[in-house]
Amino acid sequence: MEKVCVLGAGSWGTALAMVLAENGHDTLVWTHRADQAEEINSLHTNKKYLPETILPINLHATSDIAQAVAHSEIIIVAVPTKAIREVCEKMVVSLDKKILFVHVSKGIEPDSLKRISEILAESLPAEFIEEIVVLSGPSHAEEVVLHHPTTVTAACANIEAAEKVQDLFMNQFFRVYTNEDVIGVEIGGALKNVIALAAGITDGLNYGDNAKAALITRGLAEITRLGVKMGGNPFTFAGLTGMGDLIVTCTSVHSRNWRAGHLLGKGMKLQEVLDQMGMVVEGVRTTKAAFQLAEKYNVAMPISTELYSVLFNDVEPKIAVDALMMRMKKREIDEIS
Repeated sequence: MEKVCVLGAGSWGTALAMVLAENGHDTLVWTHRADQAEEINSLHTNKKYLPETILPINLHATSDIAQAVAHSEIIIVAVPTKAIREVCEKMVVSLDKKILFVHVSKGIEPDSLKRISEILAESLPAEFIEEIVVLSGPSHAEEVVLHHPTTVTAACANIEAAEKVQDLFMNQFFRVYTNEDVIGVEIGGALKNVIALAAGITDGLNYGDNAKAALITRGLAEITRLGVKMGGNPFTFAGLTGMGDLIVTCTSVHSRNWRAGHLLGKGMKLQEVLDQMGMVVEGVRTTKAAFQLAEKYNVAMPISTELYSVLFNDVEPKIAVDALMMRMKKREIDEIS
């Protein structure tokens, strides 16, 4: 049994905490809201994020981050990308031993263009970091809590650390593979949210299955181009954290990014969409980062570029789609390679 804390009591953090508790680990969830911690402890529910779910009675919560850190040998970082530096700042003062950090968020920081593992390594003292492992893959919280079969990947250059996380989470309904390609896993997990926003837009425009298939396929091509240029393994993008995560996020109504894109395709403005969603839509910030990365690495990312125009330059979605369709003719395979 490991002593584990999950930082972040949103839907995904709570679902992973359930897996850990059901696997017999001493699991504590940290939330910045005292009322949410009390709900989890007394009612064994998290109604805002998983309204139909009853949590295990051996899963506990706290709003005291010092208590959370003191409890832990392993810390799962499950807060939105924009909150990671702030949470690390709160956590640092309580660190007094080496901890294995596992991050499960999917995003890239705009402007700095840092991946989440890089943000953690920069924000936490090296002497307290045992390793940083990425856990990513096609995994909706709403299905994990129902014990529907789910497969993900634990990635770390230190394969023994990845295998430790594999052992931590793996059970009969939650299968974990390992991978040493941290860059590829993080880039695939982050940029699939960008393509999912675009997929929602095509559905909002009622463009049908042909358009979505094209978008997913060409979206994977530009994710792979960028990821390989940044040092990722091209085969990673054909795996769970590339094609797998892209499929589930672009086709499921559970996907916040797809739902946000769908509302944009129906004619709503970005701020109206974000207000209505009431949850973090990682793909919005990541679209800005993807646009900046494409410029930095001189990589063609036409879908990400047009989506950036829709989100931040008020270009109409229909006009952006037309621009994609009327690009200069290309060879498919040459461009992918």
